[in-house]
Amino acid sequence: MSLRNAVLAALLDGAASGYDLAKAFDASVANFWTCTPQQLYRELDRMAAGGLVEARTVEQERRPTKRLFSLTDAGLRALAAFTAEPHRPTAIRDELLVAVMAAEAGDVEAVKAAIGERRRWAEAKITRYERLRTRLLDGRTEEEFLDQAERVGPYLTLLRGLSFERDNARWCARSLAVLERRGARIDAAG
Repeated sequence: MSLRNAVLAALLDGAASGYDLAKAFDASVANFWTCTPQQLYRELDRMAAGGLVEARTVEQERRPTKRLFSLTDAGLRALAAFTAEPHRPTAIRDELLVAVMAAEAGDVEAVKAAIGERRRWAEAKITRYERLRTRLLDGRTEEEFLDQAERVGPYLTLLRGLSFERDNARWCARSLAVLERRGARIDAAG
């Protein structure tokens, strides 16, 4: 998937500045697609040049002038074409998993520390995603939201992000417990 398609999808919620899009990416899209603000701004410029988005300048009284980007008809057609394509699942490419696979031949304590850091990272993301979920639901039950919301795609992708991070946290906890137990056995035998 290209950054272009993620930006087009984010603009379905309406016109936004590059700064607003970067915040939106961090709050919602980051659970499945990441980019730096520089990448985002470069992509917006390419998309504007390609006619997929329209940029308009907005003067602000106490802030610098900003550009607001909105989808064009060509951008909507490109996004529709993207949604019609087949989408293969991505493979996991994670250096931590390679380190875990080789842990007993290397520095088990460093691997355990890395797993602990991953667990803290996952738990922090779960907390952030839960806050976003609460804000999206806005007092409604999940079913009420799914029946009434104008767009449910952002919510469904948020659920996937939550599931992914919860699974990460569970895997980290299990892996740490196993490595601790094995280390205790080795220490007792040594």
